[in-house]
Parts: sequence; C-alpha cells; structure tokens
Amino acid sequence: MLDTLLTGGVIRTFDRDRPWAEAVGITNGTISFIGNAADAPPARATTALAGRLLTPGIIDSHNHLLLGFDEEAVSLEGATDLADVRRRIREHAAQHPELSWICAENAVYSVVEGRRPNADDLRGLTDRPIFVTTYDQHSVWLNHAALSALGITGGGAIAWGNPELDGATGEPTGWVTDFYTSAMTRDGLRALQRDIPMYSPDRRYRKLLGSLRMAAELGITTVVEPQVPLAELDLMFRAEAEGEMLSRVIAALYHPIGANGDVRRALRDAVDRAPASKRLRLGPVKLYADDVIEPHTAAMLEDYANRPGNRGAPTLPPAEFLDLFVELDRLGFQIHTHATGDWGVRMVLDAVAAAQSRNQTVDRRHGVVHVECLSPEDLPRFRELGVVAAMQPRHASPDLVAGTWMDNIGEERWDRAWRFRSLIDSGAHVAFSSDWQVGEMDPLVGLFSAMTRAGLSGKDAWTPAERVGLDAALHSYTSAGAWAWHAEQTLGTLRPGAEADLVVWSENLYDLEPQELLEQRSDLTIVAGEAIHDAREEWTAG
Repeated sequence: MLDTLLTGGVIRTFDRDRPWAEAVGITNGTISFIGNAADAPPARATTALAGRLLTPGIIDSHNHLLLGFDEEAVSLEGATDLADVRRRIREHAAQHPELSWICAENAVYSVVEGRRPNADDLRGLTDRPIFVTTYDQHSVWLNHAALSALGITGGGAIAWGNPELDGATGEPTGWVTDFYTSAMTRDGLRALQRDIPMYSPDRRYRKLLGSLRMAAELGITTVVEPQVPLAELDLMFRAEAEGEMLSRVIAALYHPIGANGDVRRALRDAVDRAPASKRLRLGPVKLYADDVIEPHTAAMLEDYANRPGNRGAPTLPPAEFLDLFVELDRLGFQIHTHATGDWGVRMVLDAVAAAQSRNQTVDRRHGVVHVECLSPEDLPRFRELGVVAAMQPRHASPDLVAGTWMDNIGEERWDRAWRFRSLIDSGAHVAFSSDWQVGEMDPLVGLFSAMTRAGLSGKDAWTPAERVGLDAALHSYTSAGAWAWHAEQTLGTLRPGAEADLVVWSENLYDLEPQELLEQRSDLTIVAGEAIHDAREEWTAG
C-alpha cells in the first residue's frame, strides 16, 4: 500500500533506465514505485495530475537565502534611470519618517549613463543617510549624509568595503566596491550590524524566512545558500529548530579573503560539530577568486575593452590562492569558488589541478560559480578535472548585461560569455541556479533564459549559440545539481529508493513555447513525501 500515488500526467524522471513514466508512488517519504499507471499498487491517497508535468524537485545550486527582500527597504528592481531611483527613494523617505537610515536594494550599475553613480546623485532626497546595494551585492552607493555618519568623509576606512576616491580631489565619491566579500567577514558584519539597520539579526532572519517560503512556492526542494558567515550560522539553526526550513538547505560556509588557519579550523569544527539533520547540511566552503565585471574588479586575462591597461585583479596573488585552495582541499572541504573573469576561472581550475596532484584527492566536485567569461582553452578542463560549473541562466539576459557588462568585456569576447551549451556538450557538469536575489528565484525564469538568451520580453536574444533546450535545462536544475553536491543517489532523479522530492508544474512544460514558461508555476512541491507548497485546490477549481 502506497502512501500517495501521483498519476495521469507526464513524468520526467531523468533516470536512464526509465526516463519517462505515467505514475509515481511515495511511501514513508521515499519513492516506492515508478512506472505505468496500470501497474501501480493501491494507495491511501491519489493525486490526478490531469496532464501536468511532474519532475524531480528543483535544486538551486546558488541561492542567497540570507539576502532575501527587506520589507523596510526600497526595491529598485526595474529602475533603469536615475530619475526613477530618486523618485522611489524620496517617496520611501517621506512615507517612513521613523527610519534613521533609508536603505535600498537592487540598483543597476548603468543607472547613470557613462559613469558610476555618486553621492551627488542622491542629493536633496532626505537629510538622513542613504545606503543602496547593487543588484549583485558587490557594490554600495551612499549619499553625503551616509559618508559623514560612517566617518568616510576625509578618507576614513570601513570594515565592509573599499570607498572609491575621486582621482582629482581624493575625496570619497559615495561608491564602495568589494562589498560582499568584505561584509561577510566577522569584522565587516559586526560593523554593518552596528551601523546599518538593514543588517540587524532580526531583519536578516525575517529575510531568510521569506526566502525559504518563496523557494517552496517555486518548486525548489534543495537550496544551496552559498555564503553563510560563521557569525550568522545560528540563523540557519534557528530556522531549522522552528520548523521553517521547508526545502532542504546546503549551507556553504564563507572563508574570508586573507583569513588565517584559525578560521579554517573554526570552519572544520563547525562542520564536524553540526547536528545530523535531513533538512540542513553544512560542508562546502565559499571562496572568491575575483570580484565582478561591472566595476572592472573581475580578473581578466586581457585588458578590459574600455579600460586599457586594466585587467582587474584576483582576490589573492595566484600562488597564495592556490596554496589556500590546496589546504582547504586537504582539510576535506568541497570548495565553491566565485569566479567571473576568465583569469579568475583559470585560477580556480589551476588550483583544483594542484589540489588533486598534491593531496591525491579524487571526486571532490569543487565548483566554479558564475563562469561569466570563459577562455576557450579552459573549457575542456571542467570535464577533465571533474569541476562543476554552477551557473545562472538569467545572468546572460541582455536586459541585465547590456551596457556596462557588454561594454567592459568588449564584443570580441562576447562569445566567451555564459557558455552553457558548450560546457554541457563538452561533458562538463553544469548545475543551474538563480543567484537570488541577484536574479529572480523562479526556476521557470531560469529555464526560459537558458532556452532563449533573451530578456523577459523574449526580444534581443544574445549569443544564441549557447542556448540549450528545455530538457537539458531541467537536467541542470535537477540531476546535475544533485551530482554537484554528492547527492545523486537520493536526489535529482525519480527512481525507487530516492527521496520523494518532486514538483508538479501547472502544465506540461514540454508542450509550451519558451515565452509561455513565464506564465506557469509550481502547483505542488514535495520534500521527503511532504507537501511544502500545495495549490491543488486552485487547480481543481480551475
């Protein structure tokens, strides 16, 4: 007797022995039957899928749950010009006289044409400090009141970033780089929590809960939070203890740039002492090889197209980075490394090769995150070294990268950008993800973006040779994601004995045009046999 039988739809299993099925049965949280509907055992409960598509649950391999959306901050999502940014901030300040700081999120770099935004661009909106993060969390934009409140005026330093100085006057411009790599250190986070209300533990926890609920609603059954500072690990344990961890969570612990052996021992101790849990797993470690392309801080093999003589810089000298990587590998860590520039990516691949040689380790499945610009010489090394490319389809959309990103790289290198198809065709493991909140969390947006390389309007497809089909994109969100985290025996594939983590989509996605995917949703999300999101009443009513 099955606990639950789901039948009457289209079931994509990603199991090589039985890639498609008519029915799936669940018993005690695991899959106990997969096959033809006529062969299914009796069940205590049956769900009629009515032609819908059922797939393994989505594995989002890079999703910043801790960032979330802050209800007390201004959302600048969709604001493409300075006038709109100023309007939103002015209105928020007027509506919230009780706030000591006006915080905003998701600014794009190109909001001021031809240059970076500065403090003068925020004049006249409020006499209170203004703190704005960019959509990728790598830069911060401050007004003059914030510069003064933080002691930056006059050349003061801050623990959570590097204030940009005007080349002519030496005064701070209001722009701060290297934010996220600095902000998640112990000192950086302590200073943020002291100075910026948006970073208080309670507000961070509320954002985490909102992100977890959103993941469940979107069909995501496993989430990799790629950058958890040791100082915020308690937020994860709290969510689990309070029953708020709906999806499974893999928490990658952050190794700050320049941290010493004490930090590495603390990371190892945190993982070794973590209580056993079916919903929360610690283990990977997050590193940075470089920063990001938009502010010219990613490490490039050749000069930026619009900055002759500037190739950016890695976070550490290559030899130091390699030695650090080898040590972390020796300590038993799987390493999840941010690298956007082609030099940054090469540094990681070189470090993996060195770790395998020096430590004689195998099957670590280290990952390179983003891989925004990839040299042709390095493409086959992902397969050769067993390195995961953890990539975000939405990042390749022209409505996000037109202007600053494209101009910085230069058209002659556009064919190196987000090479999904080339990597998959090479035999590399490509695990898709959202990079929430840098991009929308919705995997349907990711599927659409992978298939079209277009903006959400469906127009202006960019570098179309790297598009992939729906089946390949779904595989990267499921089976490839499970492999990336050493979970291919239990997750990412629908077969007897696997965990019953699955999603029922609102229609059969295989019957739809790419643009129609954006109109769909998850109707039922199940983790270990438990419905964590259930819209069956809505589909019955429809």
